[in-house]
Amino acid sequence: MALELHHVTKRHGEGATAVTALDDVSLAIPTGTFAAVMGPSGSGKSTLLHCAAGLDRPDSGSVVLDGRRLDGLDEAALTRLRRERMGFVFQSFNLVPTLTVAQNVTLPLEFAGRRVDARRVRALLTRLGLGERTGHRPGELSGGQQQRVAIARAMLGEPAVVFADEPTGALDTQAAREVLAILRQAAAQDGRTIVMVTHDPVAASYADVVVFFADGHVVDHLPRPDAATVAARMARLSAPAHAGGAR
Repeated sequence: MALELHHVTKRHGEGATAVTALDDVSLAIPTGTFAAVMGPSGSGKSTLLHCAAGLDRPDSGSVVLDGRRLDGLDEAALTRLRRERMGFVFQSFNLVPTLTVAQNVTLPLEFAGRRVDARRVRALLTRLGLGERTGHRPGELSGGQQQRVAIARAMLGEPAVVFADEPTGALDTQAAREVLAILRQAAAQDGRTIVMVTHDPVAASYADVVVFFADGHVVDHLPRPDAATVAARMARLSAPAHAGGAR
């Protein structure tokens, strides 16, 4: 398994105002799987991503990523593990505006002190349709192109798991489809494990499986999803009976 959560509980706040964001959550995502995580606002899906990536520590339970338990690692070891075995793609791209496309892509490897193969960087960017843009800066690119740069940056280090947080939220329909197709290909052809938090049923339909959250619990799994079925299940989860859960 690329990612496992065992009885993970996480609370925010103290005393009477405390909110249980994750409530005894167990989940396993096989290597090479594209998994979408969905749920109403406040369901716990963002907290799940943060705990899975070691960005936040659970109050109890354990997270195992690429065979390593995160709860026994100090902050320095967690940082190394994130640099070496995780990739991140966010809605806001998070590119450095003064650096070129190629420089943005190689930045995490340089921070980690790892050797950068310029030919491999160019081959990856060419595959993502950016071969003629390596010397451009983010401000010279469309939103979809910037997100493809972010994906190249996440993929270059050959991570065990790529965490994508609303990666199409700032994109138009066509750019979103292109980005999702790239993530789909990374899982299907390259064996990357993708964990994507999204609110969009169409985005979720590109995944191998959708994991539904409500009130801090995993409440459903949908393999081989289609957008209509995902939307219908989300509508049920967003009904008043599920309101007021975790975040």
